Amino acid sequence: MNIFFGTDGWRALDGLQIHENSVATIAQAFSDYLLENKSNAVVAIGYDSRKNSGSFARVFAQVLSGNGIKAYLSDHIIPTPVLSYTVRQLGCDAGVMITASHNPKEYNGIKFKSSYGGPFSTEETKKVEARLYQSEILKSTDCIYTQDFTEGYVRHIGNLIDFDRIEKAGLHLLIDSMGGAGQRLTEQILKKHGISATTLFAEPAADFYGRSPEPIEKNLHPLTHALKNGHYAFGVATDGDADRVGVCLDSGEWLSAQHTILLLVDYLKHRKKVPGGIVKTSSVSDKIRLLFENETTPVYEVQVGFKYICDMMIQHEIAFGGEESGGFGYGMHIPERDGIFSSLLLLEMLSSSPHKKMSDYFQEQQKQLGLIYYDRIDLKYDQPNKNDLLPQLSQNRPQTIAALSVTDCQLFYSSRGIVNGIKFLSGPCRWLLIRSSETENIVRFYAEGQSQEEVKKLLLSGRELLGI
Repeated sequence: MNIFFGTDGWRALDGLQIHENSVATIAQAFSDYLLENKSNAVVAIGYDSRKNSGSFARVFAQVLSGNGIKAYLSDHIIPTPVLSYTVRQLGCDAGVMITASHNPKEYNGIKFKSSYGGPFSTEETKKVEARLYQSEILKSTDCIYTQDFTEGYVRHIGNLIDFDRIEKAGLHLLIDSMGGAGQRLTEQILKKHGISATTLFAEPAADFYGRSPEPIEKNLHPLTHALKNGHYAFGVATDGDADRVGVCLDSGEWLSAQHTILLLVDYLKHRKKVPGGIVKTSSVSDKIRLLFENETTPVYEVQVGFKYICDMMIQHEIAFGGEESGGFGYGMHIPERDGIFSSLLLLEMLSSSPHKKMSDYFQEQQKQLGLIYYDRIDLKYDQPNKNDLLPQLSQNRPQTIAALSVTDCQLFYSSRGIVNGIKFLSGPCRWLLIRSSETENIVRFYAEGQSQEEVKKLLLSGRELLGI
C-alpha cells in the first residue's frame, strides 16, 4: 500500500488504509529516521477518542520500544496540544498523536510533533516517508512508560491565563467537546479556579454523536440551541483532537473564525500588549494587515496549513498565528494550535471588558474593527484528476475574476512540489483562493470581498474556472 503524508501527517480510512500493520510500518520508518540522528531518542505518544486510536498508539509505542526508543504513552485520551506541550516539557525528541483531527469518524491518522512542540516540518516528514518499507518491523514493550500528560499542561496554562479576572467577572462558559479529545478539560481547568462552566458531549464517542467533529456553524446546532435557551457568556466548540475552536455568541449566533481572529489579535496587541508579529494563512482576511501591521508588528502570510505558521513562530517573535479553520497558536504558549487555550483566552478577553456577554463585546468592537465579508465552499470531488485541476489552471490563469481585474496571483505547492493552491488578488480585502485538499477528496474555495454579494460572485467564478 502506498502511504503519502499530507499537510499535517497522515489521514486515511480506518480499517481499509489505516490499521495496525500500516501504523507499525509508519512507526518503523519514524524510528529509523530518529535513530539516524540520535541513538537514545525519547518520544511522547497521545491519542484521541476515535475507535482504534488507543490500540494504534500502543502499536506505535511497541515499535518504538522494539527499536530501543523510550516511549512515553499517555494513560488516557488527550487533546493534541496537551501532547505537543508534553513533548517540550519532557524534553522529548519528537511526539506522535494518533488522530484524524476534524475529519469524519471513518478516518484516523497520525500527526508528528517536533521537539519544540509544533508540527513536523515538510522536510522532516519527507524523511520519514522516504524510509517507509525499508526495514523489518521490530516490537517490544521494554521501553514503554505510561503516564498522565495533563497535569503539566494544566499547570502551564495556570501561568498564562488571568483566572482571577475571569472569576471576578462572573462569566459562565458553555463548551461543546463534540465527543472528542477535549472532554471536560476546559471545564475542569475553569472550575479549579471557581469559574462556572458547562460541557456538552463531554464523554468521548468514536462516532462524535453523529456529527462531523469540525467546529463550524453547520455542525453546532446543539450548542446554538443550548445558548439560546440558557444564560451563558458565550459558547465554544473544539474539534476531534481539540486543537481547533469554533465560537458562538451568547445569542446562539455563529462568530466566524475570521471575526474571532480579529478580536483575538486586537486583544493581544492593544490590550495585553503582547510583543511580536502576526502570522496568518492565505485564507485569513486582509484586514489583519490593514488594521495591525506597523513597524513593531510585522504581518506574515503563509500557505494554508498550521505547520507553515509554526515555521514562522520558531523563526521570529510572534504574538499570534491563525488560520480561518479555527486553528490559533500563541508565542507565549507553544507553536501549535490549541482549542483549549484559545477558549480560555477568549474568556479572559471578555472579562477584561465591561461586558458580560460576547454579543455586546462583539458589537462594540465592530465599530472600531469593522466587518469582514468572507465565505468558503468545500466541494466534494473524487475524480481521478483532482490533483491536476490546479496545475492546469496555473498554466492558464484568468485576467479577471467576477469582473474584477486580477492584480496578482500567488501559487502554493504541496510537499511533492505540485501546485495545490492558487490565490487571485484584486486589491486589499478582495481575493479568491482555490485549494485542493491533501487529506480529503475536497476542493476548497475561499473568498473575501467588499460585500457578501461580491463574495458569492467570487466563489462562483472559482467553480467556473475549474468547471466543477
